[in-house]
Amino acid sequence: MTTISLIGAGGKMGMRLSKNLKNSDYKVNHVEISEQGRKNLKEQLNIDAIGPDQQNSALEASDAVILAVPDTLIGKISSQVCEHLKPGTMVVVLDAAAPFAGHLPKRDDLVYFVTHPCHPVIFNKELNQDALNDHFGGLHAKQSVVSTLLQGPDSAWELGEDIAKTIYAPIKNSYRVTLHQMAMLEPGLSETVCATLLTAMRQAMDEVVDGGVPYDCARDFLLGHMNILAAVIFDEIDGQFSDACNKAIDNGLGKLLHPDWKKVFNKDELAHSIQLIT
Repeated sequence: MTTISLIGAGGKMGMRLSKNLKNSDYKVNHVEISEQGRKNLKEQLNIDAIGPDQQNSALEASDAVILAVPDTLIGKISSQVCEHLKPGTMVVVLDAAAPFAGHLPKRDDLVYFVTHPCHPVIFNKELNQDALNDHFGGLHAKQSVVSTLLQGPDSAWELGEDIAKTIYAPIKNSYRVTLHQMAMLEPGLSETVCATLLTAMRQAMDEVVDGGVPYDCARDFLLGHMNILAAVIFDEIDGQFSDACNKAIDNGLGKLLHPDWKKVFNKDELAHSIQLIT
C-alpha cells in the first residue's frame, strides 16, 4: 500500500484533501503541527492527526508527500520536509508558483509533481443541487485537473496523476502540461487576466448601481449577459453576436485594455507575478 503524508492536513486546503483521501486506497499520515488543526481533523472528519513529535518518522516512511501549505511557506517547509525523505519519494505541490520560482530543494533523487484543480466549469450540467452549488470542486461537482511531472522518471506520472485525481475528485478530465504552461494558466490566465477582468466587471456594476440602477437589477442583468455572451465566446453554443455588439466590443477593447496586454504571458512577466505571491 502506498503511504502518503499530507502536510498541513488540518488547514483550509488540507481539510478538503483529507476528506477525499480518507476513504482512498492510500495509507495516509495526516500531519498537522497546530493544535487547532488537529482538533479540526478529529471533530470534523474523525481523523487522528500526527503532531510535530511523530512527523519525521512519518516522513521517513512515506512514498509520497503532499504539501498543503501556503505558497509563501513552500520554500521553508519543503526544505524541512525533504531532509527526512528517502530517495524516490514523490513531493506533490498544489500550485506552480513556488516550483516556478525555484523554491523547491535541490535533490535530484526526489520526484517533484505539481498539480492544480481547474474548478467546476461555469456551464455546469450536473443533475443535483449539491453539485450545482459546488463552485470550488472536490466535493460533488466534476472538475478537471492539470499536472506536471517536474522532476523524476516518466514512470512516476501514473502515481502522481492518481494522487491528483484522488485529492480533487470527482474528476472530469486530467491534463498533462509543462511547468511553464501551468504558470501561464495560473497566475497568468486565471488570476492576472480572469480575476482582474472580473473585478473590473464588478466595479463596473457598482458604477451602474451608483448611477441609480437597483443592485438586484444590475446584478441580474450582468450575470445573465455573462451567461449568454460566454456561451458564444467559449463555444458552448453555436451563436453569433450582432453587428452592434461587435462594434461595442471593438470600441471597448480600445478603451479598456492596453494594446500589448498579452505580454502578461511572457516568461519574465510570469516570473514577476509569481515573485509577488511567493
